Formats: sequence, C-alpha cells, structure tokens
Amino acid sequence: MGIRFVTKHIHAYLDYPVAISLMVTPFILSLGTSNPMALWLSVITGVAAFILTILTDHHLGLIRIISYKLHLLVDAAVGVTFLLAPFVLGFSGIDAWYYWLNGAAVMVVIGLHKSENSKNLLFEYNR
Repeated sequence: MGIRFVTKHIHAYLDYPVAISLMVTPFILSLGTSNPMALWLSVITGVAAFILTILTDHHLGLIRIISYKLHLLVDAAVGVTFLLAPFVLGFSGIDAWYYWLNGAAVMVVIGLHKSENSKNLLFEYNR
C-alpha cells in the first residue's frame, strides 16, 4: 500500500476552498509589499482555479468539459509557477514565503495523487 491517498473525489473537495483562499488570503496577509504582483498573481490564480474547478469533470464540477487529467496538469503548472515566482518577480519576505509554501503544498497534493486505475500519475501524462 502506497502513501498516495488523494483521490479525484478528495481533490474535488479541496479545489473550491483553495481557490477562495487564493483570492482572500493575499488581502489578509497584506501581500504585495515587495512587488504588487505578489498580491494579484494569487488573486488571479484563485479566480482561474475557481473557474477550472467549475469546468472540471469530477463530481463537484458544474460544467464538466475539462478532463481531470488536464486539471492536474494545470495544478502542476501553478505549483511550479508559485515556486519560481519569488525568484522571477523579485518577491521577498512574506510575499516570497506565501508563494513557496503554496507552491510546495500544490506539489505535495499532486505527489500524493492516487490514480483511479492505480498507475503512477507521471505515467498517465506520458500516454
């Protein structure tokens, strides 16, 4: 038995609160002191994540036109973007830590993903 336990069903329940958090938390933390993009990158990503979730083919998707596999690829791209953003955009302090922690969290969730057919997620992308 592996440590992968984040199923499509569990992931769906994470999507909406994470999207809302990406829109709200930057204001609570007063992000943007090192660069205004530190505030807006998260808010824009949160709006996009909310729309992506609405459009994803899982039980909480409202208009199921985007495959779950594509959804995971977008999540991975967001994780990498968040990890690199502080370096590329010059974020520092809490701005940088916010993105590093969120990027790492996204990558951990993807790494813990349990495929419906029990294959490694990496191999799913290579088909």
